[in-house]
Order: sequence, then C-alpha cells, then structure tokens
Amino acid sequence: MPKIDVVKIATLTGHRDCIYTLEKGKESNVFYSAGGDGMIVKWDLKDPENGELVARVNNSVYALYFFSEKNHLLVGENFEGIHRIDLDTKKEIHSAKITEASIFDIKCANGKIFAVTGDGSLIVLKEDDFSTLAKIKVSDKSARCIALNEEKKEAAIGYSDNTIRIFSLDDFHIIKVIHAHGNSIFTLAYSADGNWLISGSRDAHLKIWNAKNDYSLSDSIVAHMYAINHISFSQDRKYFASCSMDKSIKIWDAQTFQLLKVIDKARYAGHGTSVNKLLWTSFENRLISCSDDRTISIWELNFNT
Repeated sequence: MPKIDVVKIATLTGHRDCIYTLEKGKESNVFYSAGGDGMIVKWDLKDPENGELVARVNNSVYALYFFSEKNHLLVGENFEGIHRIDLDTKKEIHSAKITEASIFDIKCANGKIFAVTGDGSLIVLKEDDFSTLAKIKVSDKSARCIALNEEKKEAAIGYSDNTIRIFSLDDFHIIKVIHAHGNSIFTLAYSADGNWLISGSRDAHLKIWNAKNDYSLSDSIVAHMYAINHISFSQDRKYFASCSMDKSIKIWDAQTFQLLKVIDKARYAGHGTSVNKLLWTSFENRLISCSDDRTISIWELNFNT
C-alpha cells in the first residue's frame, strides 16, 4: 500500500457563494470554477492566486463541460438552460433554454451533448447547433449525474429515486434499472477499462458495480459520514478521490477499492463545510477541490510505494 504525502498548496478565494463545479481547461495547468454566484472563473495552477472572470450568468451553475478542440465551455445555468462560451473571446456564441429545471451534469460524446436535469430528464442535443435529439423523462425525481462508457456505448445516470439507469448511446433506450442506494445518487464514474461503475450517494456509501456482469454489485463501502458528492480519478486511473458533505476528501485504490488517505480540516487544513466537487489534474498530480465555504483548495499528492 503506498504512503501518500499531502501538502496544501493554495486556498483560492473570490467566489461570493458556494462553489459547485470544476472543469479542466485547454492546458493541464488551467481549470474553471462556477457556483451559486453565477461567475465562471479561469484559474492557472502556475499562478493560482489570480483568477480571471470569463463569463457571468444570473443563476447558479452546477455543471460545466470543456471542448478542448475548440476551446469552448458549456455552462449549465439553473432555470435558463445551456450556454456555449468561446474562451478565446469570452463571448457567448450559443444558448438554448432546453429546460427550466436545474442542470446537474453535462457530458459530451460523438457530437452529442447529454444533460441531466432536476425534473428527472435526460436531454440529448446536437453539439453544433443545440437542436434537441431526445428528451427522456423516466422519473419524477431529479437526474443528478451521468457517466459515459463510450466503448460499450452506454450511459449511466444516477437519480434521486435511488436508482441508476443504464441507457444505450445509440437509441437512448433503457438497458437496465439498478435499485442502487438508500438515497439519491450524486456521482458516477467508470473505471479506465470500463469494467466497473462506481456510484456515490447521499447514503454515504460507495458501491462498485460489475459492468461486464450485467452491473452486478461487487462491493458496498461505508465511505463517508454524510452524502458523497463527487468522484474523480487520477490521470493514470490508478486511484480515485471522493468528497463529501462531511467536509472530507478520501483517496482510494482503484484496483482494490481500499482507503488510502483522509484529507480533512483537522489534519490538513481542509474545507470547513461540504466539499462539492473534485478535479484531479495531470499538472504535477494536483488535486483541486471546491466547497460550500466559497474556497478552492489545491492539493499536492505524493505517492511513495
């Protein structure tokens, strides 16, 4: 088991409300943040103290998605739909009010945008013109998160009715319904090979599902004290991190699913309130976290085997 040394590199401030989401940028040292104040801010890990406002919307933002080939950023704004920002000019180049509900997560693949919303819908758009290809509502409860398995052509969506639904990426029919947790599912992530799906829930459990064996349950882990908000894999996919309403970040082995490290306020001057999102970058293996406490933390992780 590796020994992990943790150093807090920086605490970034400037947001005026809870920070809900983080997203990568064109370079490995660049990332974006957004939250309850509607500000979309660019940060540089080489100069972390100086954030740059690139756009602002009127409502909270829970979801961002970066298009590297065009240097565009998708912004999911509560109640007002989706926006496309050209990061070179800082101008909005497209928007569509696809829903009046909250947009909780956005993913993209094969020229399509997949958005999941607070009214329980999966909305599929054409990437180039935002035209709607499908709007699928299978629950009266929120659709909270989405993970794509492009090799198997499947999308896993977590709902607040405690289920995970597996959809076909070809025709968007439901392949399987998993009665997964005792409460809302807030985060989903596939392993590097696509063989495992990891889910995190308000019930504080991580669950490991065997995607090769009809999504049978492989393990259930009491991982945190309160809701698990997000999972992020390291760039080499050997590890993943989870964050929680219990204010902590935990580092896990992606092969054995063993807990390796706990990062919290008492031991590492971590966040003082709920940790909402993580982004594990390739830039010097830095892990980024954001919180209801309106700050972003930059963590240096050194793995000594």
